[in-house]
Amino acid sequence: MTEKPYLVSGRNTLIHKIRKFDLLILNGNDDPAVVVNYKGIKEYSGKIPENKREAKMMDIELVDATSSEVFGDEKTLIFVQTLNGKEYKIDYSKAGTSMFIRVHQDSIF
Repeated sequence: MTEKPYLVSGRNTLIHKIRKFDLLILNGNDDPAVVVNYKGIKEYSGKIPENKREAKMMDIELVDATSSEVFGDEKTLIFVQTLNGKEYKIDYSKAGTSMFIRVHQDSIF
């Protein structure tokens, strides 16, 4: 079995750990998707892959927060530690505003 490019830590934290793959975080049907790469994090505006195979061809790992292997339900806050040494806070209650994605901690390593 292949290694996942992320770790789940606690009740609402994801840790990006493999530079080759970007993470595409989905949090329910109504919330916007977020892409995490080795440089940082931003709202995803492209086409969401239909399945994991299609995502792998795009070098993306689909991370569905509502799946039982991740968090099990929709989250209002998700923290993401990236490879550039920053921890970001995604606040889905503020989607569509400048407060949606914020740096939570800088240089956590």
